[in-house]
Amino acid sequence: MNNYNNLSDSKKKQILEKEYCSLKKSFGEIASLYNTYSNKLRRDAIKFGLSIRSKSDAQKNALSKGVAKHPTKGKERSITEKNKIGLGVMKNWEELPDNELQKRKNKAKENWDKLSDDTKANMINSANAAVRVASKVGSKLEKCILENLLADGYKVDFHKEQMLSNTKLQIDIFLPEDNIAIEVDGPSHYEPVWGDEALKRNKSYDNKKTGLILGKGLVLIRIKQIKDFSPSRGRLLYDQLKTVLMQIKEKFPDTDNRYFELGE
Repeated sequence: MNNYNNLSDSKKKQILEKEYCSLKKSFGEIASLYNTYSNKLRRDAIKFGLSIRSKSDAQKNALSKGVAKHPTKGKERSITEKNKIGLGVMKNWEELPDNELQKRKNKAKENWDKLSDDTKANMINSANAAVRVASKVGSKLEKCILENLLADGYKVDFHKEQMLSNTKLQIDIFLPEDNIAIEVDGPSHYEPVWGDEALKRNKSYDNKKTGLILGKGLVLIRIKQIKDFSPSRGRLLYDQLKTVLMQIKEKFPDTDNRYFELGE
């Protein structure tokens, strides 16, 4: 094989067009074939007006040819690693400047407006179905809190029925040995997600439930969830809850101090 550095420019261009552009070889692969170095090939490619692959495209090309292995594919992350990644993503999102956050919201609305009426209707129906299921089997945040409570050794009644006399109202999470009721309130308890009438009705139910729970001498902890659920956010909310539970365990509050609000 000829030494690349001794070739004419026309021959160098032919080699790069064939090896880099057509055969999709990397500069490193070509350099090993022609006794030269990668940066020399890159500079010549630019000089000859050839299109240079981006870093992302180069990585995809290497993966497709089996030259490189995917850094995460097939790798099972630990819970600690997942939580660390989730917290990082959540922190970056929350630290976005207001103008950037609004820009992303506008883009999301623009994407929504581009959808067909049938697609929008299907998505809304799916969301409504998910809400109905969550009301029966529990939301993701409720299940997250339940799992953590059980892991910490608490005796738990989930969606406790027939606790509030003469009503069909359930307590989301009840700790019978501690006389503590925990309510997990999603966005529809604070915002007109399903319309003003639905919000008014939810607030009325919440106020009635609050009065019945406190009237039975129980402690009531309401956890406010406005943002979408993620395991990292769920863990942060549970940490808040656990702090309050430890305070109550040390000293059960008097009648006037049995209502707590946690959350975002």
